[in-house]
Amino acid sequence: MIGCTRTFGSVAAVQDVNLEVYRGEFLSVIGPSGCGKTTTMRLIAGLDQPDKGQVIIRGEHMEGVPPYRRNVGMVFQSFALFPHLNVLDNVEFGLKMRNVPAAERQAKGQRALKVVGLDGYDKRRIDQLSGGQKQRVALARALVVEPALILLDEPLGALDARLRIEMQSELKSLQRQMGITFIHVSHNQGEALVMADRIAVMNAGRFEQIDTPQAVYQKPRTRFVAEFVGRNNIIEGVVKSQKGDDVLIETPFGILGAKAAGRRFEAGSKAAMVVRADLVRAHTDTGKNVTNKITGVIKGLEYAGSVILIVLDVGNGMELKLEQHESLSRAEGAPRHGAELTATWSPDDVYFLPAP
Repeated sequence: MIGCTRTFGSVAAVQDVNLEVYRGEFLSVIGPSGCGKTTTMRLIAGLDQPDKGQVIIRGEHMEGVPPYRRNVGMVFQSFALFPHLNVLDNVEFGLKMRNVPAAERQAKGQRALKVVGLDGYDKRRIDQLSGGQKQRVALARALVVEPALILLDEPLGALDARLRIEMQSELKSLQRQMGITFIHVSHNQGEALVMADRIAVMNAGRFEQIDTPQAVYQKPRTRFVAEFVGRNNIIEGVVKSQKGDDVLIETPFGILGAKAAGRRFEAGSKAAMVVRADLVRAHTDTGKNVTNKITGVIKGLEYAGSVILIVLDVGNGMELKLEQHESLSRAEGAPRHGAELTATWSPDDVYFLPAP
């Protein structure tokens, strides 16, 4: 996509978007509802046209090219299977629309079913399938036309939690096996972190960061990405001093330390620090040599199996999030609502947001 814009009335759903997807990669597009994810996918598929800009697939300009000639497969959250057709007929549908001879259609359909693990299901009715099996049929239908790329619109959204986790592994494994480019659209950042080679984070019709899952999670380039991906604390302050790689920041919590990571900061300049919740430690007692520590009152607890998310009220309407492993809770005592707790973290675990 080169400079693509699509407006609806006075609302720009997609604004001057540039996106290059590498052949054979798994790209996840994530963002909040209404950010432009689905419009972006529709522009690529040919279901909608940009007001300006170009869509190019395998070196060919797609202006005026209808969806069925773009060699793009699609998998929807609703599966969009035909209930009156059996499994094989559903899979063959795209080939039939391309006037592929019946014998060739059947052979390719059977191969696609085998690839997705549904060998022997060809005569089943759609209402005889589980949610996961329906998802595989939808994927086989997209694969059978041998597309240049496959678009997946919230493909796991209709599945239960356990099956969703299983299908994440299956989708990624299948994509690697087939070598087909996947563009996966979702609001679920967890899915993207697990499956994607790269993640494109979208906000208000623009991409704020396109990077590896590790970079998006560990080094967000904008405040929005830091707030949307993962559980991060953003602490703003003013630079007090810098000595070598050691930076001291004056914040509402007092003086906090961080590593500059090669950057130079002017005394008196504003800075925004990101501290991941999983890098903050909970202590009931701390020594005087701890650089970064904040004491607050526990106002929220979220049990998530092996991890407990703790939200501290640290005064002035501000909060601090930290994650504590469940095994530590057993050893040190489970955190309680209303209890006082001190949170600490290392200066090495602070990441500075780029200057605006």
